[in-house]
Amino acid sequence: MKTLPLSVMDKKPTPPSGDKHDYMSMARYYWPNPATPNHMPYVRRDGYDNPEIKTISDHDNLAHMTKASRALALGYYLTGDERYAEHAILLLRAWFLAPATAMHPNLNFAQYKAGLNTGEAFGILDARSLPLAIDAVGLLAGSKSWTAVDDTGIRRWFADYYTWLTNSAAGKHESAAHNNHGSWFQEQAAPIAVYLDRTEDARRMAERVREQRIPNQIDAQGMQKYEMARTKSFSYSAFNLEALTLFAATVAPLGVDLYKPVTPGAPGILTAIDALMPYDSKHPWPHEQVVAGLESSLCPALVFAGAYTHDAKYIDAQKRFRCKPTAAAMIESLGN
Repeated sequence: MKTLPLSVMDKKPTPPSGDKHDYMSMARYYWPNPATPNHMPYVRRDGYDNPEIKTISDHDNLAHMTKASRALALGYYLTGDERYAEHAILLLRAWFLAPATAMHPNLNFAQYKAGLNTGEAFGILDARSLPLAIDAVGLLAGSKSWTAVDDTGIRRWFADYYTWLTNSAAGKHESAAHNNHGSWFQEQAAPIAVYLDRTEDARRMAERVREQRIPNQIDAQGMQKYEMARTKSFSYSAFNLEALTLFAATVAPLGVDLYKPVTPGAPGILTAIDALMPYDSKHPWPHEQVVAGLESSLCPALVFAGAYTHDAKYIDAQKRFRCKPTAAAMIESLGN
C-alpha cells in the first residue's frame, strides 16, 4: 500500500530512441574497459554485477510494480477490501495505461552493452515478471474500480507486446536460446498467450519444451550443460529450474505435464533438482560458482517439486536450504 506509482519515466537517462517511454537497462555483467582511455567498449565479467545497472530504474521498478500489484490484487480478492484494488489499479494504470507514464510495449533497449550496442535480445529476461501483472488483472475482475476501459487498454498493451515478443528479432533469438533465457522466454510468453485467448500457442510452447528443451538441457546425471558453462553454475542451474517448474505450473491446466519425460525413465526436471540437492551450505558445490551463498536459489524449484510430488524429500530440503516460506512461493505452487 505504500508503493508509489512507478513508471519508465522515472529513469534519468533517455533511451537512444529519444523517448523515455521506452524501457531501458544495462547488461549487468559488463564493466568499464580498463584498457582504453574512455573505458569503452565495456567488457564482460560473467557473474559479477556492475553496480552501474542501478543507475537506471526501469528494471527494478518493473519487478517492484508487478509484485506489488499482484499482492494487492490478491489482498482484494481474498478480503474484498476495495482499498487494495484501488492501489493495485493505480500501479497498473501508471505502468501500462496512462499516456504520460506508460511503457511502450517493447524491450528494444534492454540490457544494452555500453560502447557496443543499444540493446540485447537477452534483455527480454528483464520482463519475466510481467505475467504477475496478468494475475493481478484477473484477480481485480470483480472490483468496481477496475473499469472496462482499463481492461480493454491493458489487454491491448499485452497484445501489442506479445506481437513484438513473438515476431521481433530479439524475441525469436530468445525463443530459440538453449539455456535459461529460452526457458524464461517460454514462461513469459505462454501466460500472455493464455491471457489473450491464444491457448494453442501456449500448448505448442509447452510441447516443445517437453519434447525438445528439457531433453536437450538435462543430461542423465541431471546436469544442465548450458548453465554449467557459467561462472555461477549452481545458481544458474537453479534459475533455469525455477523457470521450468514455474512453466510446468503454468501449462498444467492445458493438459501438459512437463514433469513426465517424453521417454519413460529419461532424465527430466526432477532429475535436475535431485542433482543439486546434495549441495547446501555445509556441502559445497564442486563446480565453478564465483559468488558464494546462493544455495537459496534452488528454493523456488524445491517448492514446486514438493507441491507436485508431495515427496517429503523436497519439503525437508526446503528447511535444509533455509527457504523462506514466502506467500509468493506458496501461491506460485498452488497450480499443482
